[in-house]
Amino acid sequence: MRSPLLFSLLALGGSAFAQCGVGEVEVTIEVTTDGYGYETYWELLPSGSACGSGTLFAGGNALVGCTGAGLQDQQPGGYGNNLVITEGPWCLTAGSAYDIFWADDWGDGGLSFNVIVDGVSSAQFTGGNGSPAETFTFLAQQPVDFDLGMIRANTPLYVFEGEDLLITGYLKNDGAVAVTSCELSYTVDGGSPVVAALNGLNLAPGAAMAFEHPIMWTTVGVGTHLIALAPASVNGNPDGNAANDEVTFNTKVLAPVPNIIDQYLQAVPTVNIIADSDEDLLVPRDLDFHPDLERNELWVINKDVASTGGSTVTFFEPGTGDMDWNWERDPAAGHFMSLPTGIAMGDNGFFSTSPGIFDANQNGGDPFTGPTLWSADTAIYAATIYGPLGSHFDMLHVTPNSQGIAHERWNKYWVVDGFNGDVVMHDFAVDHGAGNSYHGDAIIRRYADFTITKDPNDHIVSHDVMDKATGWLYVVDHGGQRVLRMDTKTGAVSGTGNYGPWETYVEYSMVSGYDWEVVASTGLVEPSGVDVIGDRLLVSDHANGDIVIYDIAVDPVVELGRIQTGSAGIMGIRVGPDGRVWAVNATTHQLLRVDPSTFTGVQEQVVRPARIYPNPAQDQIRLEGLELAAGTVLEVVDMAGRVVARRVAPTAGNPVDVSALQPGSYLLRVTGMTQHLRFVIQR
Repeated sequence: MRSPLLFSLLALGGSAFAQCGVGEVEVTIEVTTDGYGYETYWELLPSGSACGSGTLFAGGNALVGCTGAGLQDQQPGGYGNNLVITEGPWCLTAGSAYDIFWADDWGDGGLSFNVIVDGVSSAQFTGGNGSPAETFTFLAQQPVDFDLGMIRANTPLYVFEGEDLLITGYLKNDGAVAVTSCELSYTVDGGSPVVAALNGLNLAPGAAMAFEHPIMWTTVGVGTHLIALAPASVNGNPDGNAANDEVTFNTKVLAPVPNIIDQYLQAVPTVNIIADSDEDLLVPRDLDFHPDLERNELWVINKDVASTGGSTVTFFEPGTGDMDWNWERDPAAGHFMSLPTGIAMGDNGFFSTSPGIFDANQNGGDPFTGPTLWSADTAIYAATIYGPLGSHFDMLHVTPNSQGIAHERWNKYWVVDGFNGDVVMHDFAVDHGAGNSYHGDAIIRRYADFTITKDPNDHIVSHDVMDKATGWLYVVDHGGQRVLRMDTKTGAVSGTGNYGPWETYVEYSMVSGYDWEVVASTGLVEPSGVDVIGDRLLVSDHANGDIVIYDIAVDPVVELGRIQTGSAGIMGIRVGPDGRVWAVNATTHQLLRVDPSTFTGVQEQVVRPARIYPNPAQDQIRLEGLELAAGTVLEVVDMAGRVVARRVAPTAGNPVDVSALQPGSYLLRVTGMTQHLRFVIQR
């Protein structure tokens, strides 16, 4: 079907083009489908028109239509799978606004659009940003020649003071001319611009690319800092459109974790049972702290059983008199978190888990299994509103029987492939949103020069950890009774990935020529957990509960001593915010904290018995256990550290109005107190 705005079509050499009148431009739209093209429908409309009203063109499956988004009727018809279809041309009024409405039957994303005006790519849209139906608006005109837009900044939200912060993200050529070079500028807290050039580019109009600013910021000053990032020039020319230039974000600089590991070598430590099955622990295999250590929030992952999938228990203020916990299982955990082996917190508000099952579909088919990306916001994670694919934000599928998982930066994680015995780097790149399904932008690299042997009973986990200061990845080889490390900054792509894949990725490749070595091969019976802090490496032994301490500053690495917990069954271990060692025991279903005999780390805050209820809340919260003077100010802080509301403390028994807050997690700060009370808005 062609629009009535089409003036004429002439056939020349087998191709067609529009002869547009004065004040008109020729527009074509390239439509790209995913693996389920039949689920989608779209319309071209005058801007502001509802779907079905004033329609200029309709494409895709008419059975979905304007109202079929998310209904999951699965009616056949319309576009094929994984195709690029060129629709048009149309003669549209130059400079006028037009809308693209699209809908997806399944509700998991499905179409992307490239708007071409007089032969130049002028606007690009991708459907599926957490919604089964969307409307995109474009102007029927060519862009300016030089226009570089910042899409997003993929820079860590949390970093330790003194670390070099690599400022990265995605930029897009919104101009009409290919970008061959540009200058990027960033400021910290409004300070002097830091400008550097990117040369040797070949960024076509409409194309996007990842970037790294060549000059890192050496972080200084504990607290939250505002970073502003923008292009300074394009091909040596000023950027022609300031509206899409700048992105800003907050990075929180934290005081480093104190390295007190050598205190454990001085005398027999104390093993404290912090939680057990009474706090919903069921075969816990790994743990990790939220990267904003000031929140003192610890996540533990439970193995559970394959059919239901695993679960998590989040501990707030763990080990204190005010400890609280929250058990969650995602509605689709049977696929996305089945028999989980590991959990790794990211630096961007997300975390990833590794499923230990061979086939996440549990239907005897291909081993469609691998790490899953989740939101660390408890108002999003495990929520029931996202449909049949649960609240997951991404999943990749080339590592059956996944073992340990370690975070590097942003959405980049390292997974031990238990089935193949390899180590595999997974970069989720841009997440697909909660409950969606697009994985094609991922980068996966497989490292197979050494072999990891998993527990044949699929119980004891071979964990791994990234030393972010050096780039060394430490990997436990359970079956080999050893620990290895590999330098992730070495090696080169040497071919296509040799296992699978069962879906298409931007890159799936093998890496060879990287440096690796065995760092421990004696005295380990059933090695499992691993962590690193400074020049100390810690490895847990499941057989006897020992936590072995190594000096990794010397070559060869040497064993310094052992923390004898007497708790056989230990798997995952982690150094906590104050430097003390934490562990989970999958046999006794316990969360443990190990204290040195003389603890000289950071002192615990004095916690007053107080709570917020109801929690989660909708429109009102009440405070219990706080004696507040008249006029005391309460501040509500979001998870980015921003004050989003201020209230005067209520009189005893009266509620606090929080109806204006968006759903999510918050902290309530009380003037003059060190204690922060956490609560969730859920509607």
